[in-house]
Amino acid sequence: MKAIKADHLQSKWIKTKLLLQSGSVKRYIPDTRKFTRRNLEQMIYSYGMIYVKPERGTYGNGVIRAERGERQGFIYQYEETVRRFDTFEAFYKSLAKKTGRKRYLIQKGIHLLKHNSRRFDIRVMVQVSPKGAWEATGIIGRLGHPRKIVTNYHSGGKPTAIETLLHTHLSAPRLAQLTEELNTLGVRIAAHMQKTYPKIQQIGVDVGLDRSLTPWIIEVNMRPDPYIFNQLKDKAMYKKVMRYRRFQLKK
Repeated sequence: MKAIKADHLQSKWIKTKLLLQSGSVKRYIPDTRKFTRRNLEQMIYSYGMIYVKPERGTYGNGVIRAERGERQGFIYQYEETVRRFDTFEAFYKSLAKKTGRKRYLIQKGIHLLKHNSRRFDIRVMVQVSPKGAWEATGIIGRLGHPRKIVTNYHSGGKPTAIETLLHTHLSAPRLAQLTEELNTLGVRIAAHMQKTYPKIQQIGVDVGLDRSLTPWIIEVNMRPDPYIFNQLKDKAMYKKVMRYRRFQLKK
């Protein structure tokens, strides 16, 4: 059996290419390319809004949100700082300076749903059960900090029940249907990745919902934080996640 190469599991580019090989998963993946001048120009004009993110990194560190301005200029936000540019050349040069020699990716921007004017996404926790099968054990919303572009807990995001975040966007039956779809997607991703990395035991799938409630895979985290589920008032998911985790650690 092929051992896990930790270096590969940290690469968003390698994980994206792997997921694109799955017929049932690839339609959920937004257009993702390596950061180059040509790709930046093509994507900012095609999509209007994009994310520039380090190929390797955690907790949303280094993520930049960029878009075309209303008057044909360009804007990007990094953490709480917003910069504006009149020309594409100035925009590109500033981004290239910020990314430096590190490898970055460009991803089609998803206009995330909002709750109380704050963006949110969803984390699906998928783990190997004591019976040896992949199972979606937890699903939680991550409500972004009002002045930041990422939703990560370590960047000021707030773990929140998805019922709270979605009750104004869809009905209870539709929420149940969406939850089932996301859980199924999470299991498919885990099973597909396990073919290449047979030793993985758990993953966290970060999913963004756009205004039409279409789910998009933002990232697959190979070392998901189980403790965010302890932030929920109902501890049932947290207890299950931790029970499965303890079982995995004993193996």
